[in-house]
Amino acid sequence: MKSYKNYLLTILTAMLAFNYMDRFALGLVLQNIKMDLHLSDSQLGLLSGIAFALFYSVLGVPLARWADRGNRVTIISLSIGLWSVAVAVCGAARTFIQLMLIRVIVGVGESGCVPASLSLISGFFSRDERPRAVSIYMQGVSASVLFGYFAAGWLNQLFGWRIMFVGIGLPGIALALLAILTIKEAPDRKAQLATAAPPSESFMQVCSFLLRRATFRHMLYCCAVNWFFIYGIMQWTPAFFVRSFGMKTGELGTWLAAIYGISFIAGFHLGGEWVTRFALRNEWRQLRAMAIITYVAGVLAALTYIPATAPNYYLAFLWLGLSTLTGSAVSGPQFAVIESLMPARMQSVAVALVYLVGNLVGLGLGPWATGALSDALRPWLGEESLRYALLLLSPVCVWSGWHFWAAAKTVAKDLEQAHSPATEPHAEYG
Repeated sequence: MKSYKNYLLTILTAMLAFNYMDRFALGLVLQNIKMDLHLSDSQLGLLSGIAFALFYSVLGVPLARWADRGNRVTIISLSIGLWSVAVAVCGAARTFIQLMLIRVIVGVGESGCVPASLSLISGFFSRDERPRAVSIYMQGVSASVLFGYFAAGWLNQLFGWRIMFVGIGLPGIALALLAILTIKEAPDRKAQLATAAPPSESFMQVCSFLLRRATFRHMLYCCAVNWFFIYGIMQWTPAFFVRSFGMKTGELGTWLAAIYGISFIAGFHLGGEWVTRFALRNEWRQLRAMAIITYVAGVLAALTYIPATAPNYYLAFLWLGLSTLTGSAVSGPQFAVIESLMPARMQSVAVALVYLVGNLVGLGLGPWATGALSDALRPWLGEESLRYALLLLSPVCVWSGWHFWAAAKTVAKDLEQAHSPATEPHAEYG
């Protein structure tokens, strides 16, 4: 069983890497797409933000509902097959509208992956094992950055952004086939499917149950605010280095692969290990630590874009790496807390609701807001307008950190109530 659990984590982590890879690749070539298709920064923000995030977030909810009631392996496999084909087709786009519509299809495919995967992990890993397991799973983001930026940077520089999308899209099809052939459902879900007895509560009852929990609400708000900051910065950071330091995409992709890759790997690992060693079954301590770490990450991010603290790209990369390391340390423990707050049959919907709100606000509006702010500052600051737009996003971390701090006050009570028969959704609604 242990060997299979390790294999499961490995394959799901690889899927998460492909799930995120196209987003980082898109950020790296925004400047090239801008020049090729003659777009504004606001259009680029829409392309990398709401066009993808709207369908990614909204469709994630019914897919998560399906994942809580059906075969999660089927959902994961179909999702990765769809988004891999769509990413490859991005290279065929000739207009802004065409590329935006293809990004919508990518969002539809990618929406089914994370909620079902986290639910599947919870089916095989206990509450004690979960923080480390989810942190390992989140290393897929590290892999997507490490290989995505490097491959995308050089593919774009050597062959152009169109071939780049084909190159990072097609390998996911093989991964989808591997998943459907080798991954199996958790024993409890197999029993549920065999008896054809899905949960009786309606979707609205499940949502009401989740939103009645103060801790869950704070985690929901925290993700929305934090992702606004993260996606607004990450999607535009490559363009910042191109504009402010004149870097080429091949060199830049190599730097970002190393900086982001190492920082994410270290951050995800340290976050999971710290919880396992010093705060196991102590979600109050976990959330307070997440709040402090988030504050520190915001300060370090600001230093990346201040001319006095980052007069050259070496120092800018240093601050970027440190802010990424600290900020990523909260990801695994954060989702482990969310999963532990919910009965097993609601875990996918819980994650999907977080992704719905977080991505609509964060991924949907963060890149667009950054691009619009950059356009507004351009008459006064020229090519440096993007630097100051990114700098103005950094204080948002204080807001998201406050929600972590507030969530710690109610987490013990909500953990107890979430798994009590007296507070199950069917009990609340009779």
